[in-house]
Amino acid sequence: MFEFLVRRIATLVPTLVFVSMLIFGLQQLLPGDPAMILAGEEQDPTVIAHLRTKLHLDKPLPTRYAYWVGGVLKGDLGESVRTQLPVRELILQKLPVTVELALLAMLVAVLVGIPAGVVAAVGRGTAWDYAANVFALWGLSTPNFWLGILMILLFSVQLGWLPASGYVSPFEDLRANLAAMVMPAFVLGNAIAAVLMRHTRSAMLQVLSADYVRTARAKGLSERTVVLRHALRNALTPIITLGALELGTLLSGAVLTEQVFTIPGFGKLIIDSVFNRDYSVVQGVVLVTATTYIALNLIADLAYFLVNPRLRG
Repeated sequence: MFEFLVRRIATLVPTLVFVSMLIFGLQQLLPGDPAMILAGEEQDPTVIAHLRTKLHLDKPLPTRYAYWVGGVLKGDLGESVRTQLPVRELILQKLPVTVELALLAMLVAVLVGIPAGVVAAVGRGTAWDYAANVFALWGLSTPNFWLGILMILLFSVQLGWLPASGYVSPFEDLRANLAAMVMPAFVLGNAIAAVLMRHTRSAMLQVLSADYVRTARAKGLSERTVVLRHALRNALTPIITLGALELGTLLSGAVLTEQVFTIPGFGKLIIDSVFNRDYSVVQGVVLVTATTYIALNLIADLAYFLVNPRLRG
């Protein structure tokens, strides 16, 4: 397994380097001069010249990239042009909120989508299959922001069971935190559960018709053992890939859902940074997002290795 991990990391490092070059290069194409923004309304030429030197804006593009990468390797992502706070500090403030929301949403999706897909595949053509497909169609067709507004009207305005918006840290009040996160987690998990259900059903149908499954049944194994131990385990490979990508999407910022429920997460940070032309924050956010995707793909590869014995040979 160690050799497998080393090979995967060796292929991911060049990808991460290319992504960093792409992020930095595209950032230079955006309009606006950070030095002039920092100089304020007066825009004193002396101040602008000092800021350009401080930010290395007077250096050639490759040199500026080298300075930026050097800072990134030391954990320094720069400073926010608008708030003058370190970008790393801003990300560390906002990212845990989105991580919690993403994990809760994935928990909802996994607990609903995978069992529904297994039941639909095993009971192909039955009422359970049709019900699961209707659920998947509903989940894929329902906009997140619309479902979120409806849930607020029902559970917050009409019934008064849950808070309509806001966020409370789990370290301050775990019960209040879960009460505030349950609706946005369900809204996000609903759509992902529909996708997981359809992929699980498709993968299970292929596996259930395989020779080794028929052999397992011929040996007299119970249907539950055949489905869960033999079929589902071999059907997990595409599901793991999909789950990793969906989790990466959630961690990059569930913008609309966070706006509807007024959750101060990664999505709001991205939107504010783009509108305020806070280039350092945009670079840091995009780099963290890209690194997260790459890391999740590595985790997915390791999961393949664990669930698929053929990769160990």
